Amino acid sequence: MNPLDLQIVDLARDLLLTTLVISGPILLVGLVVGMAVSILQALTSVQEQSLSQIPKMLAVMGVSLLLLTPMLKLLCDYAERVFSQLHTFGLS
Repeated sequence: MNPLDLQIVDLARDLLLTTLVISGPILLVGLVVGMAVSILQALTSVQEQSLSQIPKMLAVMGVSLLLLTPMLKLLCDYAERVFSQLHTFGLS
C-alpha cells in the first residue's frame, strides 16, 4: 500500500472510532433505560406503549445535552484532522 492509501485508511478508522465514541453513551443509556422500563412493565403487567417511550426519550435527550460539549469537541478535532490533510489528497 502506498502512503496515501494508509492515510485514507487512518482517516476512515478515526471516523468509525469517533462515531462510536459519540454515539456509544447515548445508545447505551437508551438500552439501559429501555431494559429497566421493560422489566418494570413485566413485573407490574402494565403494557402501555407511551410508558416505555417517554423515559427513553427523556434519558437520551438528557445524556445528549450533558455530553454535547465533549461530543462537539471530538467532532471539531476530527474535522481539523481531515481538513489539515486535504492538500495531501489534492483537494485544496
